[in-house]
Amino acid sequence: MWQNISITEFILLGLAQEPVKKKMVFVIFFIFYVGTMIGNLLIIVTIKFSQTLRSPMYYFLFYLSLADSCFSTTTAPRLIVDSLSAQRTISYNECMTQVFALHLFGCMEIFVLILMAVDRYVAICKPLHYSTIMRWQVCTTLIILAWIGSFIHSIAQIILALRMPFCGPNLIDHYCCDLQPLLELACMDKYMINLLMVSNSGAICSSSFVILIISYIVILHSLRNHSAEGRKKALSTCTSHIIVVILFFGPCIFIYTRPPTTFPMDKMVTVFYTIGTLFLNPLIYTLRNAEVKSAMRKLWHIKITTESKS
Repeated sequence: MWQNISITEFILLGLAQEPVKKKMVFVIFFIFYVGTMIGNLLIIVTIKFSQTLRSPMYYFLFYLSLADSCFSTTTAPRLIVDSLSAQRTISYNECMTQVFALHLFGCMEIFVLILMAVDRYVAICKPLHYSTIMRWQVCTTLIILAWIGSFIHSIAQIILALRMPFCGPNLIDHYCCDLQPLLELACMDKYMINLLMVSNSGAICSSSFVILIISYIVILHSLRNHSAEGRKKALSTCTSHIIVVILFFGPCIFIYTRPPTTFPMDKMVTVFYTIGTLFLNPLIYTLRNAEVKSAMRKLWHIKITTESKS
C-alpha cells in the first residue's frame, strides 16, 4: 500500500495570488467561517439544552450541525491563514490528514441528510408507526452506523491517496488537499485510481442524491392526504432539507463523478460545498423553523434571567 515518495511537502496556491485579492479572501472567508461556527454552535447548544426539541428530527439536526462545524474546520482555517502567509506549504502528513478529515465529515454530512429524510418519510407517510420505528435506540444505532460508514469511506480514500507516488512538482492548484488536485501531481497512470475514486466518492454522492430526491418526491406526493395546516408545516421542514440537499450535492457530484480533468471553476465549486453551503445551513434550518427559533429565544431568556438574578 505504501509508496516511497520524494516530496515531503506541498505548496497550496490558494484562491488568489495578488495581495489585494488575498486580503479579500481573508476577510470574506473569516466572516464565513466565524458565521458557520456561531450558527452551528447555537443550534447544537439549543438542541442539547432545550426541552422542546427532543424529537428524532432535532437529534439528527444536532449531528448535522456537528458535522458541518467539523467539515468547515478541515478547510476554512488553513485557507484563512494561508491567505495572509507568504509560505503556503503543507507537509505530506498534514495533507493526508486533511484528505481523511475532509471525507470523514463530508460523508457523515451525507449520511445524516439521508437519516433526516428517512425521519421525515416515516413522520409524514407512516405517522401511526412513527414512535415505534424511530425509537431512540434506533436513532442512536443509525448515527453510530453513519460514523462507521464515514470512517470506512475515509479509509478507502486515504488508501488511494497514499498509493499515489509524487516525484514533482509539488504545487497544488487548490486551497486544500483532496484526491482530485493530488491526482494531477501523481507520477502514475491516473485512469485506474480515478475510476476507483468515482466508484467510491462519486457513487456515494450520486446514489445518495437520487435516494434523497426520490424520498422527497414520495413525501410530497403523500402530503395530498394531509390537512392544510399539516401540509404547511411538513412543506416548511421538507423545503429546508431539499434546499440543503441541492446546494450540497450539486457541487459534490460535479467534482467527484467525472474523468480526471481539472476545470478553472473547480476551486470555486469546492468552496461552495466545503464553506459556502455550511455557512447557509444554520440560516436555512433556523430561519425556516419556528420551533428552533422559539427554543433559542427561550434558552437565551432563561440565561439572561438567571444572570440578572445572580
